[in-house]
Amino acid sequence: MMDVDAKQVLKGIYCNSLTQYSRFNSREVNIGGVKMGGAQPIRVQSMTTAFTMDTEASVAQSIRMIDAGCEYVRITAPSMKEAQNLAEIKKGLAEKGYHTPLVADIHFTPNAAELAAKIVEKVRVNPGNYADKKKFEEIDYTPEAYQKELERIRKKFAPLVEICKAHGTAMRIGTNHGSLSDRIMSWYGDTPKGMVESAMEFIRICRDMEYHDLVISMKSSNTQVMVQAYRLLVQTMVAEGMNYPLHLGVTEAGDGEDGRIKSAVGIGTLLEDGLGDTIRVSLTEEPEFEIPVAQALAKRYEERPSVPESEVENPDFELPPNFSPFEYNKRASAELNTFIGGHQVPRVILDLSKENLKDPQILAPAGYNYSPILDKYNMGDQSIDFAYLADELPSFTFPGNLKQLYNYNTWLKLQNKTNCHPLYTLEQYIQATEKDKALNLVRVYHDDLEGDLFASLPFDKTLVFVLETTKTHGMADQRAFFFKLLNAGIDTPVIIKRSYRFDETESLENKELKTQLYGATDLGALLLDGLGDGIWLDAPQVSTKFRVSTSFGILQATRSRISKTEYISCPSCGRTLFDLQETTQMIRSKTDHLKGIKIGIMGCIVNGPGEMADADYGYVGTGPGKITLYRSKEVVKKNVSSENALNELIEIIKQDGNWVEREI
Repeated sequence: MMDVDAKQVLKGIYCNSLTQYSRFNSREVNIGGVKMGGAQPIRVQSMTTAFTMDTEASVAQSIRMIDAGCEYVRITAPSMKEAQNLAEIKKGLAEKGYHTPLVADIHFTPNAAELAAKIVEKVRVNPGNYADKKKFEEIDYTPEAYQKELERIRKKFAPLVEICKAHGTAMRIGTNHGSLSDRIMSWYGDTPKGMVESAMEFIRICRDMEYHDLVISMKSSNTQVMVQAYRLLVQTMVAEGMNYPLHLGVTEAGDGEDGRIKSAVGIGTLLEDGLGDTIRVSLTEEPEFEIPVAQALAKRYEERPSVPESEVENPDFELPPNFSPFEYNKRASAELNTFIGGHQVPRVILDLSKENLKDPQILAPAGYNYSPILDKYNMGDQSIDFAYLADELPSFTFPGNLKQLYNYNTWLKLQNKTNCHPLYTLEQYIQATEKDKALNLVRVYHDDLEGDLFASLPFDKTLVFVLETTKTHGMADQRAFFFKLLNAGIDTPVIIKRSYRFDETESLENKELKTQLYGATDLGALLLDGLGDGIWLDAPQVSTKFRVSTSFGILQATRSRISKTEYISCPSCGRTLFDLQETTQMIRSKTDHLKGIKIGIMGCIVNGPGEMADADYGYVGTGPGKITLYRSKEVVKKNVSSENALNELIEIIKQDGNWVEREI
């Protein structure tokens, strides 16, 4: 157990420091000889998608995962026969010289968990499914009745704890937002607190039985909910003298770019605050492809010096009034010319100063397609709002709704300043004799807040800050800037700028991956807390198109600005009842023009109905060749043939008036 800093808990602090990188001191847990938590490195893991009863396929896939760097291999065991076959998979791996710890994934079957705990190094149980049956009923409990339910859970769960103690088996208590029990939903509501209490009920039983080989997770497909739940979990554990290690993950993140960005937003936000001991990036792809993404996220923090908790500065750092890390509230900022700040969506800035400014086609990757025949631009759903041109002047006419940014001295010389706005240094802005009547953007750093220049800054309703950082722990540096604005009551809109430069010897693929993951982490962490009125991803080593898609992907993943269809797609496992990757691509090909619609694609019922709460429509496998279709949590059609299921889903969307024809 750990000493509790009650003052920190009372202030709502959920990590060692909000201003410095300081890794949270979790309890060390031994999982088959590969330790996790404490001073151990952040471990990476994944989950097989092969049918668990297919020993050969499971062994072969596990080896591919391990060779890619997977440190724990998770395998589903939905029934006794799969749990028993874990012994054969383990034997097959050992015969080939592989001894990586195996984790059995259990949901509804305590007897399978008890058997698996005697075979593998770790079992994962889902509190929402392990001792409760979900019927989506609201139950009115008295405190006495609720206490009896806890006693029932203890009786059902205690045998597994005893087996784990006897065999030295670790356990993950893994709450899923989408599978909270009716009991939890009725008592706590569909909230991060409900997620935390769902796990804490099981954790307290383990503590009372003096079993501490625990790892805890709070997964959701909604990054805001996921981050808030983990923060609240840590605060709750600390208040009760606990510090069990954390397994981080965004469930049903999806595939490709969307899945990587969404995972980095959720996982990276927590890693920035020193939370997290193992990570799993859930992608709708082959499991070995998850590992390089997880490794890239983890390695960033292995290379970042951690300040010991005892040496953390500003221990009395206060959260701003009306700011809570456990709920989303957008920072109130002034709305300038109905374009930026206030209730406007976050704006996207793109540096085009190094492009060929003689050809209007350079704007196509930025969302503006020029037609020479019609002499006009067509806007896409992902169209940038500002083009930074520095000191370069285009030789063609820009679209009327794309604002141009110039360095101040160049802006002064423009003959026609319509739709053109200046970017100043702080000193330039204070000394400027001519300013724009609409928008004036000023580059600032956190350290500027304490200087004489900032103190003499003339505030008005044209001012926008472009917040930069040069600090290694840049997210916290920029967050501290926002907190000081909040404490001072300054409502000037802020564009968050992050700059990334990588070793030129690295491959383009690595540069793109790091840009994607680092940008999603650093920008996403602030956006999740409602901080920021725009983003500027400065990464000249990757293409314009990549920077644009990444920027809008970050806004989508944080639910700050919706520009495309969102797919809540599980990563597949041995329970999956259809080819998830193929099905996801099939559904995407017919629906990816439905901006703002969220479609859940689930391989089985385990995370089906519950996860539909975060989706507008759902496509869930319920048997071989059979699909059940959902409208949110409501079942609309059961056991539809897989050949007709997509057409039936489209028909439901049409009936709701949410279908639009694809533009040609």
